[in-house]
Amino acid sequence: MAANDDIPAPGVIGIGLAAVLTFALAQGSWQWFATFIGVTLLAVMLAFQRRAAWTPDIRSAYMRSLVAFSLVVGLCVAVALAPLLQRRAWLFPMPGTRSECGLMGRYQALQAKAALGNLAGSDGAALAFVQDVQARKAVAECLAATTTLWLPMYGVGAAVLVGAAAWFRDRARARRAPVGY
Repeated sequence: MAANDDIPAPGVIGIGLAAVLTFALAQGSWQWFATFIGVTLLAVMLAFQRRAAWTPDIRSAYMRSLVAFSLVVGLCVAVALAPLLQRRAWLFPMPGTRSECGLMGRYQALQAKAALGNLAGSDGAALAFVQDVQARKAVAECLAATTTLWLPMYGVGAAVLVGAAAWFRDRARARRAPVGY
């Protein structure tokens, strides 16, 4: 497909679908495999996506292609960043969220102890292990839910940055290109 065709490259549709499926199928805590998926989709997207020739018309094939390209890149970036956002407070500084998730973990540990009842006294090490596992799982699920809730903001932010950069770059290339090009 030539870069000046009026039809955007079909790869954007497949990549977008793959990223959406990643979101839809993600359950529980965001795992590092999501980063691999996001980076892989982003690499494929950047390697094979070509937009139509630049034109200032807002209803042009170029603009449709640019919007699709930017949103899919934003989605891939969001999927790639999800595990990091979930685990690092400096990257995802939501006031109160992390401490509330910690409270959820403490509650889950108490619930694990209560579920064992009188059995807890017979093996304190096993009880401590179960409480720790349940607390970590509850905190991870709480942080994952909050991360998923805010992840679209990171994706849209990345899409806006990518779209603006691509538009300015494509406009500059179109101005430098010879008239008959």
